[in-house]
Amino acid sequence: MRILLKTFVSKPPAEVFAGFDEALFLRLAPPFPPVRLKRFDGCAVGDVVSLELNFIFFRNTWESHITAQATTEKEIYFIDEGVKLPFFLKHWKHKHLIEQAGKGSCIIDDIEYKSPFWLLDYLLYPVMYLQFAYRKPIYKKVFGK
Repeated sequence: MRILLKTFVSKPPAEVFAGFDEALFLRLAPPFPPVRLKRFDGCAVGDVVSLELNFIFFRNTWESHITAQATTEKEIYFIDEGVKLPFFLKHWKHKHLIEQAGKGSCIIDDIEYKSPFWLLDYLLYPVMYLQFAYRKPIYKKVFGK
């Protein structure tokens, strides 16, 4: 499955990319499930992000590695890929793309995921979509409308 969300902000790509730090990561975490950050190395190739998801009756670790990062005059991106995923996912790839948009930027969350069962892919879609749509007002607040 694929989710593609775009958010326009007033800061240029380099400033937006510089703001992708541990503090922003924690702000972007939705209220459920609660997240405990175990490790955040950054957004460069080889960096690791590891968190613990608390589903009340059980906890799951989610670990992603940054597998690509590039900067051009008009865009900056990095890709995180799931290495250790919650039981309901078997594949995760998230491209964080920041494109020049006039004097500001467009932040694009381009997400690919697969669950163990094709039907579950579709059942997860609204939940996954809302988890990332939750980020849009935070991006606007942090990086300007």
